[in-house]
Amino acid sequence: MDTKERVLQTLQQSSDPMKAGEIATAAGIDKKEVDKGIKALVKEGKVHSPKRCFYGVKE
Repeated sequence: MDTKERVLQTLQQSSDPMKAGEIATAAGIDKKEVDKGIKALVKEGKVHSPKRCFYGVKE
């Protein structure tokens, strides 16, 4: 499973938006890798930022 998939899976399991650091801790990935994954997922339209520095799955 690549970083994007792990980030997306972690966000799907959370009921609330999460910060990149929280995602990194929950998924066991380095924060820099999480940042790259989030950036790619936002570009693909799968993830959005409901408020600054928080991310959630787009419904």
